[in-house]
Amino acid sequence: MSDHGQTRNGGRILVDALASNGVDTVYCVPGESYLAVLDALHDAHGIRTITTRHEGAASNMADAYGKLTGRPGICFVTRGPGATHAANGVHTASEDSTPMILFIGQVEQSFMGRGAFQEVDYRQMFGGIAKWVTEIDSIERIPEIMAKAFSIAMSGRPGPVVIALPEDVLFGSATVADAPVARVVQAAPSVAALGELRALLERASRPLVIVGGTGWDADATAAFRRFIVANHLPVAASFRRQDLFDNRDPHYVGQLGLGVSPKLAERARAADLLIVVGSRLAETTSSGYTVFESPTPKQTMIHVHPDPQELGRVYQARLPINAGLREFALALDGIAPVASQAWQQWTTDARADYVAHSTPPAPSAEIAGVDLAQVVGHLSEVLPDDAVIANGAGNYTVWVHRYYRYRQPATELAPTNGAMGYGFPAAIAASLRDPKRSVVCFAGDGCFMMYPQELATAVQFGAPLIVIVVNNGMLGTIRMHQEREYPGRVSATWLENPDFIAFAKSFGAHAERVERTEDFAAAFERAQKAGVAALIELVTDPRQITPTNRLNAA
Repeated sequence: MSDHGQTRNGGRILVDALASNGVDTVYCVPGESYLAVLDALHDAHGIRTITTRHEGAASNMADAYGKLTGRPGICFVTRGPGATHAANGVHTASEDSTPMILFIGQVEQSFMGRGAFQEVDYRQMFGGIAKWVTEIDSIERIPEIMAKAFSIAMSGRPGPVVIALPEDVLFGSATVADAPVARVVQAAPSVAALGELRALLERASRPLVIVGGTGWDADATAAFRRFIVANHLPVAASFRRQDLFDNRDPHYVGQLGLGVSPKLAERARAADLLIVVGSRLAETTSSGYTVFESPTPKQTMIHVHPDPQELGRVYQARLPINAGLREFALALDGIAPVASQAWQQWTTDARADYVAHSTPPAPSAEIAGVDLAQVVGHLSEVLPDDAVIANGAGNYTVWVHRYYRYRQPATELAPTNGAMGYGFPAAIAASLRDPKRSVVCFAGDGCFMMYPQELATAVQFGAPLIVIVVNNGMLGTIRMHQEREYPGRVSATWLENPDFIAFAKSFGAHAERVERTEDFAAAFERAQKAGVAALIELVTDPRQITPTNRLNAA
């Protein structure tokens, strides 16, 4: 431990702990309940403070930071309403296994239990969605709790931690030693487990590898790819984890999630061995627990996961392996390739199916406005390999996940919990982290209007991202379900939108409207050269409800 040898207030002790744990960015909406922290951040020259216009956006940015770096994204909000707004990002981080720490200002301890101004019991409020919720009850415990928070957020299955900060703790002063920097230890696969994995693979004829989860880095994904290539295995990505394996690689066969290829879903059902690495095979990845049956899948399953409580929770695998994903991937280098590969044609056919499914079809004369498949296909061709693609929730995302081919890890920012509004704040966080990197956000008109005011954040802090607003004048996903369940009875799903171009320009952003597919490429190039945040509105046909379905036939 280090000892500053001087008296510090609680805000300074906390910010010093952030700095010692390598924090370089915090996202916040300021509040009087944590003024001591804001004051300490004033002098924390290694930490950049990003002020957002809504706490939900701040928590989504913290989640995006965690996805991009593997380190906890840090968010500060004030008590009561600030905390309830920020709950959106906490839920996303929980479902997505993202390391994150949310700090919430709290009333003075002597006021608690009296219904004080904006008082909330945060253990009760966040207990079901956060990995750990606590309240600091004494200034002397700040270093201890900070070290524990970083450890919990990153260990096992990563996730969000919530810490309430009573005002008297933050404003109080003490001479207290700092805690050591948190060190995270992950389990490693045993030699016996790796041997059993190889034996099961040797007996297979139709294997399928499914990759997902968080905790990967460049070395881990490279080692994982070496194993896939050495054994000529087909690998599919779980829902919104497509960036974990280069989609151009001949062993990549598609994603299991919304808009899944019917042929890939059938192939997953027909597999005789599933090697599931990192994924929980949750509802969306499993198509409602039908592709993989619970509790005992028809396919022989090897399930690798960093959280022992996840193994056996939904699926009873033939071989459960508790291991960190980096540790497991690096250990794969010690497995000799299987000599007899009966699945050569199986892999080749799966790849051919993926290429056919993910290649944009020729433009259709029946579609008015912009053809979204052509837009996504164009970006897949022209964007650099490290470009970040962000999105929120809505039917427009099916085009993105189907036609964009991800090439590198940490290039897909997409919420597995289906949170509308996520993509734009996430893209801002990515662009602020590296303004020279290409960052593109796709957002439906309903999705974008969740946090449109964050254009102010993007312009103020210099984030030159491009947001593509897919405008079909409705909440398309819900409208699709309405037409299926209650045909002809449209209720609450039409949207009356603002002038997106005038709106964006009022913030100082570059903005253009595109009404024809052939005009998109030039508009996008102008947005890239603008040097500031840019918005491109795509006017699309509301009948274009999915890549293959039209609304009047839904």
